[in-house]
Amino acid sequence: MVKNKLALLMLTALAAGCGNAQTPVEANIKKVIEPRLGGGVKIESVKATPYSGLYEIRAGGDILYTDKKGEFLFIGHVYNAKTSEDLTKVRLDEINKINFADLPFESALKMVKGNGKRVMAIFEDPNCGYCKRFRQTTLKEVDNVTVYTFMYNILSEDSVTKSRNIWCAADRNKAWDEWMISGKVAGAAPARCTDPHDQIFALGRKMRIEGTPAIFFTDGSRIPGAVDLKVLEAKFASIK
Repeated sequence: MVKNKLALLMLTALAAGCGNAQTPVEANIKKVIEPRLGGGVKIESVKATPYSGLYEIRAGGDILYTDKKGEFLFIGHVYNAKTSEDLTKVRLDEINKINFADLPFESALKMVKGNGKRVMAIFEDPNCGYCKRFRQTTLKEVDNVTVYTFMYNILSEDSVTKSRNIWCAADRNKAWDEWMISGKVAGAAPARCTDPHDQIFALGRKMRIEGTPAIFFTDGSRIPGAVDLKVLEAKFASIK
């Protein structure tokens, strides 16, 4: 009985290993295409798709397509002609999902409105005009939410300074709102104060956040860019 169980475990492990291995076709596509991408871009994965023999190439957070021999490269989105569904977007949303619970919430500003039951996280740069508009409109109008704001400084060196001054303020949430909504500059941070800039910047790069605001939800999905209240409410309604 023990031998049979061991044999079954070995077969299961072998099958799992085979499932994760690249086929000769996928390995050849990577070998042929990767040098042609330039800029040191690395191919993360290659897999067959159900789209008329196309193969999906994941590289640098993007999805490209090629043929079985890697002779042609297709840049763009694949749509379902019957339903108009953007199949590439669906796939990108899937591979770019995060584990929301793993975010370092201790390094974020926290705002609770109403019962706070609906939770979201936003990566914002203090010099981002769209972030300010989003905060002045949509976030002002929405209710029953908990919002974690990560100050993600990518627009200028001045962004780092502004974020540090806000983080080190006596009331950092008030200081952030005063700057983003009213344009009131926070006082200079004391020399002994440390801020989470390096950690949040590294995290944002790892999550491939290229612009702000970037909004994340408890199901791991994201919305890149500012949205209005109708879109935000629809997103919350879609999360089970």
